[in-house]
Amino acid sequence: MVEFALVLPIFLMMMMAVFDLGRMIYMYNGVAEAARELARVTSVHPGTPGALGSTTETAAVLATQKALIPNLGDPTFTCVDIDGSSVTATCVAGMQVRVVIVAPYAPVTPVLSMIGTIDLKSSSTFSIQQ
Repeated sequence: MVEFALVLPIFLMMMMAVFDLGRMIYMYNGVAEAARELARVTSVHPGTPGALGSTTETAAVLATQKALIPNLGDPTFTCVDIDGSSVTATCVAGMQVRVVIVAPYAPVTPVLSMIGTIDLKSSSTFSIQQ
């Protein structure tokens, strides 16, 4: 009985840490998938020349991803040239759209929560299909 009382808290903390790390991996995978989906839909429906990613299709995908991933932030859309440099002019076919998105992750396990909030960040780049 004494051994069980000594081992149980350690075992429970380890199990909570495993679940917490699994939750973090799930969120990171979700953030990466959100970046891919947003970049894909924006490459097909880029929007008006001055407002990349302002279409209703992009807004619908963003709303879906925000429903799936807790605390998912707003993405940044950047038009980039084939060499990866930012383009300030109008995005046209042959250029690429880069989407960067961040979601903060706060562990709930007492030991892991001492680390603090971790920003899970992902980016994805697709060629514009106009």
